[in-house]
Amino acid sequence: MTSDRPKTFNLVEISDVHYSIGGRDIFKGLTLEIPRGKITAIMGPSGTGKTTLLRLITGQIRPSRGKVWVDGQDVSRLSRQELYLLRQQIGMLFQNGALLTDLSVFENVAFPVREHTDLPEALIRHLVLTKLQAVGLRGAHRLMPHELSGGMARRVALARAMVRDPDLLIYDEPFAGLDPISMGVILRLLRKVNDALGITSIVVSHDVDEIALVADHSYILAGGKVVASGSPKALKNDQSALVRQFMNGLPDGPVPFHYPAPDYYSDLLD
Repeated sequence: MTSDRPKTFNLVEISDVHYSIGGRDIFKGLTLEIPRGKITAIMGPSGTGKTTLLRLITGQIRPSRGKVWVDGQDVSRLSRQELYLLRQQIGMLFQNGALLTDLSVFENVAFPVREHTDLPEALIRHLVLTKLQAVGLRGAHRLMPHELSGGMARRVALARAMVRDPDLLIYDEPFAGLDPISMGVILRLLRKVNDALGITSIVVSHDVDEIALVADHSYILAGGKVVASGSPKALKNDQSALVRQFMNGLPDGPVPFHYPAPDYYSDLLD
């Protein structure tokens, strides 16, 4: 795989990125860094481009301006084959788990290994059961997805995301819809997996209090840029009106509840 520049302290670097959809600006000069071996949280109000950022990092879309570097490579300049090789270094925990419904728990976790390697069956079994043991579900390896609770499905998805020991693990809203017990389990696993494997984690989340328990560094996005960054504790004490509104869940502040619309009374009459 071609490397555009030497590897640095940061696994991911976003530099002056601009991106728009249908004439609406999503990013207007976004710049941020994801350090190696750390858990970095990406937060912000709905519609600020958090999931779009993940798509830029994984090369699903390309910026109209600016650079996206992943492991020393300019993602927008990679060929299709180089991009596929890069993605093999990335694990993804989707918001809904995205388990393959016709495959058992074991086969869901084994799927990336079978797809990208020629390992013997005995070694695949060892890898899969080891990862399922890590998430507490080795005993459920014969179950089908429809037999799992929401929290169990999320843990199976995590085992699948980390089965090939990726350099980068991406979590898209990992706490959405979880009960307190399942959320606590996922939080502990997130920290444990990151430290044990020495990987880099990016967590997109709205759950301010929960992510503060595990994140090493956090970014808050708004208006197409980073409006605040720092440790979760530092952001809690930030005096910016927008940051205070987001971190404390305040109904009134710079971020409006209503999408821009004509005058309500006039709209009803029309």
